[in-house]
Amino acid sequence: MEYILKSRNIELNDEIKAYVERKIKIRVEKFAESAIKTEIEFSLEKNPSINLNNKIVVTIFTPRAVIRATEFGADFFEAIDKVNYKIERQIKRYKDKMIQKGRRGTGAKNGIENPEENLEELKEIVKTKKFEIKPMSPEEASLQMELIGHDFYVFINSDTGKTAVLYKRKDENYGLIEPQV
Repeated sequence: MEYILKSRNIELNDEIKAYVERKIKIRVEKFAESAIKTEIEFSLEKNPSINLNNKIVVTIFTPRAVIRATEFGADFFEAIDKVNYKIERQIKRYKDKMIQKGRRGTGAKNGIENPEENLEELKEIVKTKKFEIKPMSPEEASLQMELIGHDFYVFINSDTGKTAVLYKRKDENYGLIEPQV
């Protein structure tokens, strides 16, 4: 398994590297045997108003899914402990889903799905909403989003003429997703 440590706005010391290897790498190897690659990204948010400014993102690539967890902590050790708990739960849930698929007779053998078959989503769409989207500026979209109380808003950007998604970030600022063709 490929194991990659990345850092942004911080230099990782040997103590942090050893701790993350002991807590996460060994667990991933133990529980997610089919993992191809694990990326662990550390970043330090430089905003002094953010108390939990140590961020860790763990991404595990398997042949059939990508498992990702993000956590924040007052220090990296706290963030590692939190993300370790979260990633362990997600791996267990993923393995349980694969076992259940095998029991339903989806062509799986011994609880492991054949990668050549069409992949099925772990979640299914249970509701569809249709609505009219109107051209507006991102600023107007942020006002509309606040008025309806959602964490995201789909609209046509009047500046570009393309569909865009405005979303609320954890730091209470906004993010804008626009397609690039």
